[in-house]
Amino acid sequence: MTDVLRRGRASLAFGFFAQGVAFALLVTRIPAIQDRYGISDGLLPVFLAAVPILAGVGSVTTEQLVKRIPPSRVLRWSQPVVLLALLGVSAGDRLAEVAVALGVFGLSVGALDASMNMLGVSLQRSYGRSIMLGFHATYSLGGILGASLAWAGAHWHQSLFVSYLPVVLVLLPLTLLGSRWYVDSGAAGGKDAAGEGGAGSGQLVFRLLLPLCLVMTFAYIGDSTVSNWSAKYLQDVLGSSEQLSTVPYNVYMVMTLVGRAVGDFGVRRFGAVAVVRLGAVLAAAGFGVVAVAPGPWVGMLGFTLLGLGLCVIVPQTFAAAGRLFPGASDAAIARLNIFNYVGFLVGSPLVGALGDAWNYRGAMLVPMVLVLATLGYARSFAPEPDRYGDVHERPRRADVGRESNGV
Repeated sequence: MTDVLRRGRASLAFGFFAQGVAFALLVTRIPAIQDRYGISDGLLPVFLAAVPILAGVGSVTTEQLVKRIPPSRVLRWSQPVVLLALLGVSAGDRLAEVAVALGVFGLSVGALDASMNMLGVSLQRSYGRSIMLGFHATYSLGGILGASLAWAGAHWHQSLFVSYLPVVLVLLPLTLLGSRWYVDSGAAGGKDAAGEGGAGSGQLVFRLLLPLCLVMTFAYIGDSTVSNWSAKYLQDVLGSSEQLSTVPYNVYMVMTLVGRAVGDFGVRRFGAVAVVRLGAVLAAAGFGVVAVAPGPWVGMLGFTLLGLGLCVIVPQTFAAAGRLFPGASDAAIARLNIFNYVGFLVGSPLVGALGDAWNYRGAMLVPMVLVLATLGYARSFAPEPDRYGDVHERPRRADVGRESNGV
């Protein structure tokens, strides 16, 4: 059982990593994609909005698929489709071709995100302790690598196809190989989620899931604000150079990696509620610092706090959904995953509209208030006695395959 869990954990972590690389390669080369296909500035937002909308459709579809087939099978085949769709984005010549490639990418990435987090939550249940933040840390690491590869491709004036092809050739066979060891719920001999009690045992009650959906939306509004507006804010509002304006997002991603790398230890020691509360306070403080920063270096400090704060919220939201509905965990995660894309769709236009109508400093206060609202829902992250934890989680002596055994 220990070997099964170890292989399952490593293979899923690599799946998260590969997804981080692929997504970063897409979003960081948007200007190059626009130039290649001659997409007008007016049409570009339509293409960009279509991807998360279709990803939401893919997540809903996955909720239905996993009633018939295990999530591991959905992940096994959606990840290669994502990578091939990424390559397809770089290989076409006409607008219709890139539209189809982005459409396939959106649908498959929704299925991938949902099934990946389903497996993460079920594997965490088998372990009996927090490991979800570690999976998302490998996603952040992949994102940093993908963004670095995209920078190199742009720096050396490589075509999109030349930039994407080596990555796909490396990741595609490795993800297919790693998929042999994915572990579905109960497959490793841990507790079977369907056999446990709790809210929504065997049935998803959306009213009970709604607080977590709101938290997910607020977190991704914050995340999309950083990814879409940090460079413009530093340059136009805080007066930085063009070169320095590229740094905040990199700092944010590095802090996301750091926070997630140590976050599981915090959950094990202090509990999910305390970690989420601390994350919300740090993120809100980061937005506050950004809003009042007198210059670019203070603004950089704000984005650093944002990375450390926001990074813990999303993985713990998925984990909380699994605990809240132990008998309908997969359905809860698929439904919750939709609000990832809702936040992404809302965040960037919201800040842009407020910045144009008011000012960008004031616009930064809106995601700050939304992230602070997470504090009101923090109790939704608390484990219950009839789930897989006592005060915080299982005592360390009950961990499946303790760290002394190398798991």
